[in-house]
Amino acid sequence: MNVRIVKKDVKHINLKVKPSGEVILTAPTDSNERDIEYVLRKRAGWIDKKLSFFEAHHQVSPKEYVSGENFRYLGRNYRLKVIESKEEGVKLQRGYLQVFVKDTANNERKKKLLRTWYSQKAQIHFNKAIEKYKPIVKQEIETVRIREMKTRWGSCSPAKGYINLNLKLIEKPTECIEYVVFHELAHLVHADHSAKFYNYLNLFMPDWEKRKDRLEKSMSNEP
Repeated sequence: MNVRIVKKDVKHINLKVKPSGEVILTAPTDSNERDIEYVLRKRAGWIDKKLSFFEAHHQVSPKEYVSGENFRYLGRNYRLKVIESKEEGVKLQRGYLQVFVKDTANNERKKKLLRTWYSQKAQIHFNKAIEKYKPIVKQEIETVRIREMKTRWGSCSPAKGYINLNLKLIEKPTECIEYVVFHELAHLVHADHSAKFYNYLNLFMPDWEKRKDRLEKSMSNEP
């Protein structure tokens, strides 16, 4: 779960879930990480219900997979261009995301071709980020899985060495991909969101908060 923690001059810890899916925890300046973790665990069910509610009521027009439609990749917008072709596939060229398909009216086929392309690109860029930060954490990574996840960008199982990354992360800027990857890898060193964990982030990725803010803003700006 991605939670933005804000410490300020308040008396009690407060939780807010925004329609964009952002979870904000406001805590007194003198509160410790143990208290924050306790509240997050205690209110986990409530947070999930709010996220599910907003997701169910978030009106997003389904993709029609027609030429001119907008698709995102690595933080940039590209127009879709559907091209009838005997050889099927997807190419990013001349500023367009081009889909070559035998039957231009077959939306399911176009959707499948695009998902395969996004998955292949995610494998490349996510692995590049992992290779960049793996020498820092110096921990064994057993498995990296790329999945469609509804409420989080990534997750980590420190005991098993498993890392899960959201496929839709490939739509975000490279710096945001690196932030999520390093955040999850850092959990192999510090399993919880303790002060040590955030000190670790600050040490090896001093601009992590800026990257996280950009990721969250890209979520709220999406149609």
